[in-house]
Amino acid sequence: MPIRILALIAAVLCLGTGAATQRPPNIVWVMADDLGYGEIGVYGQRVIQTPRIDQMAAEGLRFTQFYAGATVCAPSRSVLMTGQHHGHTRVRGNAGAANPIAQALRPEDVTVAEVLRNSGYTTALIGKWGLGDTGAAESGLPGRQGFDYFFGYLNQRHAHNHFPDFLWRNETRLALPNPLTPVGGDGAGYSTDPVFFADDLFADDVLRYVATHQRQPFFLYWSPVIPHANNERTRDLKNGAEVPDVGQYARESWPDPDKGHAAMITRLDDSVGRLLDQLRRLDLDRDTLVVFTSDNGPHRESGHDLDRFNPSGPFSGIKRSLTDGGIRVPAIAWWPGTIGAGRVSDHVAYFGDLMATAAELAGAAVPADVDSISFVPTLRGQPTQAAHDFLYWEFHEGGFQQAALYQGRWKGIRQGGPDAPLRVFDLRSDPAERTDVAGTQPDVTSRLDAYLRTARRDSADWIPKW
Repeated sequence: MPIRILALIAAVLCLGTGAATQRPPNIVWVMADDLGYGEIGVYGQRVIQTPRIDQMAAEGLRFTQFYAGATVCAPSRSVLMTGQHHGHTRVRGNAGAANPIAQALRPEDVTVAEVLRNSGYTTALIGKWGLGDTGAAESGLPGRQGFDYFFGYLNQRHAHNHFPDFLWRNETRLALPNPLTPVGGDGAGYSTDPVFFADDLFADDVLRYVATHQRQPFFLYWSPVIPHANNERTRDLKNGAEVPDVGQYARESWPDPDKGHAAMITRLDDSVGRLLDQLRRLDLDRDTLVVFTSDNGPHRESGHDLDRFNPSGPFSGIKRSLTDGGIRVPAIAWWPGTIGAGRVSDHVAYFGDLMATAAELAGAAVPADVDSISFVPTLRGQPTQAAHDFLYWEFHEGGFQQAALYQGRWKGIRQGGPDAPLRVFDLRSDPAERTDVAGTQPDVTSRLDAYLRTARRDSADWIPKW
């Protein structure tokens, strides 16, 4: 047999072997805390500098209609982990110290970390958790919800303090030399003589984790706390934008909270850039999907000026709002060699879709009883993308409210009671949700009304109080 034919056969056999043994991609989910849709350059920000995330978008895919799981922290994270929408997931609000078990995942909950670990992934959470704690809520500790490794904050009140006097590594409490001025319990407070900024420690640990876990696919859930305010510091010192320095914003004539808030976001931007650089340095970039997003809409709890930064972009409302300003978030997907550069997608997706997306990438079965649609076709630029007919949110603070999005266009919001009038908005022509069209769109209004009446399951921990 001629040598050329033998070489061709050998090459084909090698290709076949490689295809059979090719491992699934690493998955990195980077989720900022209280970062608004409009606080990133590629989403319209003109004051705060985010060059690395902007470059990430230039090299990857930018979603224009991506939604958080909720308008506040804990339930949004619960939707992300379980793949169940806000009316089905375990944790549906920020319960706090008064009822910690209501803010904890239980043994029967199936998380995306568990699905991936059972599929051969190593799993890590670095940063803020908020879905379990020591004591009554220990069923929700990360190590009991699918994570092989954890470094960060368990308790979200503790996470207000960016210079904490302790953090957790797995289930071991690690002391830090940040002297604490305590305000309330759970490690909340602030430091007047800080040493270690928690998010800098997290960024360093992310790079270390990536460098030491190259031999098998990994799922890394990186959950920075910035730009969340230190609420206790705002109350005592009138500036909750807690950051080691204000960097390039020192030259601005702004109030200190404004400088600090901008500096937090630019510091986050630099850390994200360091991660992408590390993946390239280790030749892992083409084997790794990175998604950057935020857990809900922007806050105003640092005492900074919202008008200066226009953090919600073209939408109305902020954190704790069910208008799009409270729940539509930036989302950028980066996967060199798979996702083409400079792509923009209007596919409507939300946090719950991570479950089906990760399962498809891992070759795993999607758990039963989830509200999740894989957006892998959108990542790969394929024309076969399925879509949600409805998305759902609720909010329990200050009187129960519900919201639903129908066909990616029609937004219904109800507050005041189960039979209160439903406000309906056409996001296509009215993204700021200023004009109620319920009266002129009776069929749409009827469909939204019927859906909202059946969208949620009863939960003893989260009973609507209209």
